[in-house]
Amino acid sequence: MKAVYSSLNLVETHHLKNVLAAAGIRSRIKNEDLVRLAGEIPFPECSLQLLVERAEDYPAAEALVRDFLKPRPQPGPSWRCGACGETSEGQFTACWSCGRDRG
Repeated sequence: MKAVYSSLNLVETHHLKNVLAAAGIRSRIKNEDLVRLAGEIPFPECSLQLLVERAEDYPAAEALVRDFLKPRPQPGPSWRCGACGETSEGQFTACWSCGRDRG
């Protein structure tokens, strides 16, 4: 088995494992018990490792991880709904209050 991802972030590592599973790629996480010792033992020895079980799945898994790690564009500024006047954050395309499209 070959590691496709390494981190101290348990939530992120489990999320990536689920992303791989949704794509039909079997994987497992190594060092779940050791990650709590970060700082007491060196990072490379205790970091979580996401291991791909089948070598033929590794390229696809690597692409999925690379896509996950790509920087995402930041949402634009807040905007005011033309129908009800409510303010919504930039990432929303419809008013949370009345449902009108941002337009």
